Amino acid sequence: MSKVENNKKQKESSLYDAAYNLFTTKGINDTAISDIVKKAGVAKGTFYLYFKDKYDILDRIILNKSAHVLSKAINQTKERTFESFEEELLYFIDYIIEYFKDEKLMLKLIYKNLSWGVFKKAYKDYEEVYEIYSMFERGYEKTQLPKDEIDKMLFMIIELTGSVCYSSIILKEPADIDEMKPILFETIKKII
Repeated sequence: MSKVENNKKQKESSLYDAAYNLFTTKGINDTAISDIVKKAGVAKGTFYLYFKDKYDILDRIILNKSAHVLSKAINQTKERTFESFEEELLYFIDYIIEYFKDEKLMLKLIYKNLSWGVFKKAYKDYEEVYEIYSMFERGYEKTQLPKDEIDKMLFMIIELTGSVCYSSIILKEPADIDEMKPILFETIKKII
């Protein structure tokens, strides 16, 4: 990588880091582009070389952070051997829950966007989305279930997990996540 390319990458990375920090501490509505560039140590015009507006950088942060969580979960899941698809899926979901218990600020930022619909849009850019879908396909390979039904189940499970994580970890409603986890797992078993 040339010095110019390295400098560009460094500025973009600084903008991402600054925006993530500000979005998670001040909130999205209370963060202006001027706050982001000041924290990143770059000129305001530099921001617009990389992003259209603060919602553009927010969308990219959400996709990257969500993909990071899912990537860690799928990689940890692939390292283990399971007797059934159900065990594999519940381990994958449990990893996500435990991750968010430690990363509450990230959960606050991405919870509405930890969605299968969001990832389907970014399918080509994120290998982990393909790997998650492949896990589901393997789980259903001996059934006659059509691919669009697999999509619907995956959508429901990811949406349900994201919502329960936010409500139970952040809001502690209707109960703490450790209390809700067995109920969530039973519900997922019924879906699959």
